[in-house]
Amino acid sequence: MFISNAHAADAPIGGAGGTMELIFMLVIFGLIFYFMIFRPQSKRVKEHKNLMGSLSKGDEVLTSGGILGKIAKISDENDYVLLTINETSEITIKKDYIAAVLPKGSIKSL
Repeated sequence: MFISNAHAADAPIGGAGGTMELIFMLVIFGLIFYFMIFRPQSKRVKEHKNLMGSLSKGDEVLTSGGILGKIAKISDENDYVLLTINETSEITIKKDYIAAVLPKGSIKSL
């Protein structure tokens, strides 16, 4: 008597619009993930693989640890590289830890 009737039938139904908004947001997040994370990372991996394939004896390289050296020997079956740091010191590192190939004569200029 004192309580008015509920008008639930007049309220808009938000189920269909909410689903489309959710799908749209997931697509947007997927595109952001692809263009900001996945694509640049795959590009870097591809460039590093090309770098590993182009290594040869006599190249001057920089390791990810900051060591400069000249490649003395490449072991293809184990993926290890023998680096000559100076006339008396040589170290063996894994090929994956080479970060960059330097121009010829850059070690002598230091």
